[in-house]
Amino acid sequence: MRLTKPLAYSLAVLTVTVWSVTFLSTKVLLARFTPVEILVYRFAVAYVALLAAYPKFRKPASVREELAFFLGGAFGGALYFMGENYALRYSLASSVSLLVSTAPLLTVLAVRIFLPREAEAGRDLGRTVTGSVLALAGVALTIFNGRFNLGLNPLGDALALLSAASWALYTVTVRRLGDGLHPLYVTRKIFFYTLVCMVPVLFFSPVRLDFSAFRDVSVLGNLAFLSLIASCGAYVAWNAAINALGATKANNIIYLIPGLTLIFSALLIGEPVTPAAVTGAALTIGGVYLASAPRKRPAQKDRKAA
Repeated sequence: MRLTKPLAYSLAVLTVTVWSVTFLSTKVLLARFTPVEILVYRFAVAYVALLAAYPKFRKPASVREELAFFLGGAFGGALYFMGENYALRYSLASSVSLLVSTAPLLTVLAVRIFLPREAEAGRDLGRTVTGSVLALAGVALTIFNGRFNLGLNPLGDALALLSAASWALYTVTVRRLGDGLHPLYVTRKIFFYTLVCMVPVLFFSPVRLDFSAFRDVSVLGNLAFLSLIASCGAYVAWNAAINALGATKANNIIYLIPGLTLIFSALLIGEPVTPAAVTGAALTIGGVYLASAPRKRPAQKDRKAA
């Protein structure tokens, strides 16, 4: 069943709202696990949960379809999170957040290359790019929150851009899968290939088989949130929104994450909110609307003779 546009937008906003608070759970887990361990545990638990929710299997329709699932796992799971997590080791969190936030703008380029029909049927390119740049400027103001400190690092910044490009390619890949498959099945297959793509990484950063940390209720709670809500629920909702809205419109909603993160940071851990951040949030909302609003169609002239 194809979603209506209002429902699709609601799911997309709900998804980015969930994703905007995942950093809190990740920070808790980083005190006990490595980034690779968090990624493996998160997607392993999510895969098992989706398998229980939708235990049906089907024969691959074609090599092309199976390759799309593999690329979805590689781009949307392994490369995206590995790039982002390791970028934080070399660059400032503010710099990484800003560079990762270029994903919607990179999606515009990816759509024009890989989904030309969708690009032609969508909004004007100039309006889309203008709205995206405006939203990105708002994101920058929100992330730096009045304390500009870019702290450039070539390796960390390259990894952050790799993460952004990976998400853009993930969005295009899911869009090409179409909406004929059950969303739980699509997400489960993508998570399976995410774990497959993580196997080579385990040779360099193995997962420790010490489960004593799971006795901590806080660890279990945060892992459950990342696996069941931020992965299972959010990815299923996001994949459905992509098919209903298109790759570009859906990814523009991602610009809202830094503003939402700032709000939750202020509410949950008392981080200050500056006028610059408020201005940035307003710019972001305006840019998202400009980039996502439907193009006005010229009124058709009455061709009938008087």
